[in-house]
Amino acid sequence: MSKTIIVTGGAGFIGSHLCKRLLDQGHTVVCIDNYYTSSMDNIKDLIDEPRFHVRNHDVIKPLQVEIEQQFDVDLIYNLACPASPPYYQKQPAETIRACVIGTDNMLEFARRNGATLLQASTSEVYGDPLVHPQVETYWGNVNPIGARACYDEGKRCAETLMFCYRSEYGLPIKVARIFNTYGPGMQLNDGRVVSNFIVQALQNKPITIYGDGNQTRSFCYVSDLVTGLIRLMDTTGPDFTGPVNLGNPGEFTVRELAEMVLGKTGSRSSLTFRHLPEDDPRQRRPDITLARNALGWEPIVNINTGLDRTIAYFDTVLSMSISAE
Repeated sequence: MSKTIIVTGGAGFIGSHLCKRLLDQGHTVVCIDNYYTSSMDNIKDLIDEPRFHVRNHDVIKPLQVEIEQQFDVDLIYNLACPASPPYYQKQPAETIRACVIGTDNMLEFARRNGATLLQASTSEVYGDPLVHPQVETYWGNVNPIGARACYDEGKRCAETLMFCYRSEYGLPIKVARIFNTYGPGMQLNDGRVVSNFIVQALQNKPITIYGDGNQTRSFCYVSDLVTGLIRLMDTTGPDFTGPVNLGNPGEFTVRELAEMVLGKTGSRSSLTFRHLPEDDPRQRRPDITLARNALGWEPIVNINTGLDRTIAYFDTVLSMSISAE
């Protein structure tokens, strides 16, 4: 059945893929974004779709009354927040406001309109984990005043708000803890490891590795992540709330990822090593047992296929930027 769905952060990397999938399923989608880390380019192919509506808005402010008057909203995916360290560390106060005040505003909107709200949380709530792989029952190891705290603690507080609204108002909620996601649609200057390595390799520039490269990450292709988000939202009844890990349990060292990118691009780039940033996690891998059992979900795109698609995307973007100069 067709629904009316709000996607905050809908012009972002993950949000734009989610908007397209929801439109393909026949839903009406209201994309809300302030374009701090996103781009209209991500949704330009959707603009002419009559069931797609765009609003330039910062979730730190309450949604306009016009949205409530125009749309009978059924579901809300709250993805609005900078997710890349260079962006959220540039504006840490705005980041934590987006996490906390923005989530509170969307919760209030959902409560007034009888909508279900899905919160895009993050594996960063586990901090630099002392439990490996990370399970949803693990409370994390987070520095509350460190360089990453505006995002880590902001998302932790957002989760708390979600469950407060559930217990106090009976609001139907879902919480997804998203692990490292990659794929077409990432910005050239995204600042995360997959995009950094690919862009540097395609330009034959030194590939920058922070630390010794032995820290591990798990990389989930964006189409798999979007499927997981939709399956979580579609769980019936109010009892399954999450949080649920959504990520690919395949684990690689950062150096292994760099070497894969070098091999696939045929790049002449060398590896250069720099100081590891404060509180950078040493290991990160999701336990997805809950997602498998409750959602029937697990990733299907392997790292080789995903990297090939992402490299092809960035190759095209770089070629177009050179042609435009």
